[in-house]
Amino acid sequence: MRRVIIESPYAGDVAANEEYARRAMRDCLTRGEAPLASHLLYTQPGVLDDLDPRDRALGIEAGLVWGSLADATVAYIDRGVSEGMRLGMARAFLDGRPVEFRKIGP
Repeated sequence: MRRVIIESPYAGDVAANEEYARRAMRDCLTRGEAPLASHLLYTQPGVLDDLDPRDRALGIEAGLVWGSLADATVAYIDRGVSEGMRLGMARAFLDGRPVEFRKIGP
């Protein structure tokens, strides 16, 4: 399986963005990929608070570190491109990791 980092929006309409990220994970899995969506993992209750700037920065950095082990970054763009997604894609480009853009419907 190809290891991929998922970039999708989180902040804003969190409930809808979480549902969208879960669909993105399923899309990756059905393509034979092993996805990681750190914004879903690290924002679980009791882990990090996305509304706390320090927690948010910590979660973003942790996701970027895992990204260095990925074969590709996949950006799901139906719901737009957030600042966090831009950071993830920029790091992928700096690391020489391909970035793919996908749509699965809002």
